[in-house]
Amino acid sequence: MLGTVAFGSLPTPLGEMTVAVTEDGVAGLGWGGRRWLAERLAEESLSEVDDPARTAPVLAELADYYAERLKAFSVPVDWRLTTPMQRRVLGTLYETVPYGEVVTYGELAARSGTGIPARAIGSIMGANPIPVIVPCHRVVASNGLGGFSGGTGVESKRWLLTLEGYLQPMLDWG
Repeated sequence: MLGTVAFGSLPTPLGEMTVAVTEDGVAGLGWGGRRWLAERLAEESLSEVDDPARTAPVLAELADYYAERLKAFSVPVDWRLTTPMQRRVLGTLYETVPYGEVVTYGELAARSGTGIPARAIGSIMGANPIPVIVPCHRVVASNGLGGFSGGTGVESKRWLLTLEGYLQPMLDWG
């Protein structure tokens, strides 16, 4: 039997977030909506199921993260949408860069032991199918924040790093 995927969503301060959860764990997550995730998972030949019990733990942990009650995710991750090289780099990030800390693209390249250049790390972060849980927002340029392809781009990255206490809140003079 082929595997299955269940979808769920929750409102966040950065917009509606959709999750795709297989029997193995969270396979996809993002602000692009269900259609975007379904398209990414289409090649995996997964049958869609309505399974709120499967998505509930993921949605609960995300809600707790955004409410500043959770600093480390415990839900299982399904890496099926990553290549072996992406899996190694993203796995290194997931396992070694905790809440409230950051690493530069170059540092992550070295830490992953892949031998790939820092600029390729940025491409891998941009292709991360499980942002927030696999915290690509914690990877920064040596001279600033760097890019971010989730939510509203770099402003979402800034918001997440502020939530985690790495950046100070910006004053709103308006």
